[in-house]
Amino acid sequence: MTARITPFLLGTLLVLVLGGCAAGGDVSRPIPTATVAAPSAAHRAVIVLPGRGDDLDSLQRRNLAAVIQRHWPEADVILTGLTMPFYKEGRATTRLHDEVVAPMRERGYREIWLLGISLGGMGAILYEHEHPGETDGILLLSPYLGEAALQDEIRNAGGLAKWKPGPHQALGPDTFQRELWRTLKSWQDHAVRAQAIWLSYGTEEPFRTPIGLMAPALPADHVLALPGRHDWDLWLRAAGTLLDRAAGARVDAARGAREPSRTFAPLNSSVEPSTDATNGSGTRR
Repeated sequence: MTARITPFLLGTLLVLVLGGCAAGGDVSRPIPTATVAAPSAAHRAVIVLPGRGDDLDSLQRRNLAAVIQRHWPEADVILTGLTMPFYKEGRATTRLHDEVVAPMRERGYREIWLLGISLGGMGAILYEHEHPGETDGILLLSPYLGEAALQDEIRNAGGLAKWKPGPHQALGPDTFQRELWRTLKSWQDHAVRAQAIWLSYGTEEPFRTPIGLMAPALPADHVLALPGRHDWDLWLRAAGTLLDRAAGARVDAARGAREPSRTFAPLNSSVEPSTDATNGSGTRR
């Protein structure tokens, strides 16, 4: 049964704001997006979910779209402005599906991938919670995984494999993080889906401990630990390596084969991949 994320996220996600500034956004309008058209015929769409400190404008200034298309030239890149206000509204993943993912699927792409950075990584996991198997693959760069108390519970149980999350519960202030980790545990219990998930993090970043706790849920070669901190220098390096590793993955085995579309509707808009990379070293989430 699909659970709807309710406005309790306002309180839970404020934890993220305390450590620094979060990007804004107008929730009365559709999630802003910009499509970077593939340099060759596109059969993949990669939807990018930003971290706490980024929005659509800053994503366009980064070199991420160019990195993605250097490794996957057949991919259209859809940058999104799914920023903190959309999570606070309590409908971030519902709107992500209705306004971005479903329209991309209707366009006939053979594969749709999510790439989530930090807060966006958490958003990608929550999307999987609500729409399991809807995407063909997920790339997680330094995902934010909540607070320490539940992580200690999992660690004390002997790790994610031995942890018992209890009965499935509706998402709420007291159950949100438990349901997040239930989704991670489901990948360990369902190896086929885990083949479509890819993870990277920095060995010097603050989230390395909880990420290490989730890592056993994935195949060993799907997890990449690189020297670096929680910043764009790390994420740009990690993205290229994960894309190379994922390129040969049999994503149809994760979701069941889809019939490839013969044609695509014209793109409504496109922007050129930035050639002016900004690899800011400021810590983001």
